[in-house]
Amino acid sequence: MKNRRRYSGPLVIIAILIGVWAAYMANMIWNLSYSYLGLIGIGSLLASYIFTRWTLKQIRSFFKDLNRRVDNTSLEALLGGTLGLLSGITVAVLSSFPLSLLGGPGTAMTIVVLIIAVYLGLSIGSRRAPEIWNSIMRGEFSDIKDHELGLQNKVLDTSAIIDGRIYDVCLSKFLEGVLIVPTFVIEELQHIADSADPVRRNKGRRGLELLSKMQKHLLIKIDIIEVTDTAILEEKEVDAKLIRLCKQLQAGIITNDYNLNKVADLQGIKVLNINELTNAVKMIVYPGETMRVTIIKEGRENAQGVGYLEDGTMVVVEDAGQQIGHDLEVIVTSVFQTAAGRMIFTRKIKEGYVSDLGTGLHGQEVELYG
Repeated sequence: MKNRRRYSGPLVIIAILIGVWAAYMANMIWNLSYSYLGLIGIGSLLASYIFTRWTLKQIRSFFKDLNRRVDNTSLEALLGGTLGLLSGITVAVLSSFPLSLLGGPGTAMTIVVLIIAVYLGLSIGSRRAPEIWNSIMRGEFSDIKDHELGLQNKVLDTSAIIDGRIYDVCLSKFLEGVLIVPTFVIEELQHIADSADPVRRNKGRRGLELLSKMQKHLLIKIDIIEVTDTAILEEKEVDAKLIRLCKQLQAGIITNDYNLNKVADLQGIKVLNINELTNAVKMIVYPGETMRVTIIKEGRENAQGVGYLEDGTMVVVEDAGQQIGHDLEVIVTSVFQTAAGRMIFTRKIKEGYVSDLGTGLHGQEVELYG
């Protein structure tokens, strides 16, 4: 309200002056009567008042939007944009001399080159500056690079956090570098935790609890970063933001999302998939090997019993459907790989007899039942 009162006085004065000037000029040109001059003066006064007020409103809106953009732009982007602008002007000035030799067309070409050079310099400088500054800070231009030392950082996505197995992987010390969690991933977790669906709500809360647990653990290096780069924040999808952030930081990504895995791989980003890691470290068994398994339920077929290994692999035991809760020594007959994982088919064995298969994994002589 104070700003409106502050500008109302000068606007009225300007409008009156324009109205008087318009009436005076009309009288000088057409020598009109006072009634017509009055109408012209009042009309010019109103038109100038409305136009001037609208113009000032647009100027204030422009500078308000400019200040907001500057506040949301990182220091690296501002410096990069400034250097890019200066570089564009320098290129335009250097090219203006040979173009001026062409005469009239050269002047027009100089203006075109100036506009293009300034635009490209400002655009490229502001958008690519974070990557350049990050490369300098990380020693990207030095003889020995971080990724050559195996110290590449990894960005955690929402699916990997909710999954929870990343905590145990970190404690195993197989991961090097720092785990990076951008704030927009935490915001997505909070959104999931506030969901009306109880399943999604529990997943979101479990993810937030896991992050808190990882932050408190001394062996886990985790860094939560505030992303201010407008090029990243302008992306609508979280996956697209993660891709841009990984390329900017030259970091890998840890995910369980199949689509994000494929897109990141196509973009040349190193992907660590927890599911693929789990399948890679599962115990390898061959037909003829023996193992001990606890029967926990009946199988699909008659008389089949089902148990599981420590890594979650399903073991189907023939003629064991009535022995739920028992630990059985079994011998592997076949192994099948399915979309859901591996399935191991076995048969019960008993000790004290020698079979054609010889000794098992535990060095004992075995014989198949039946």
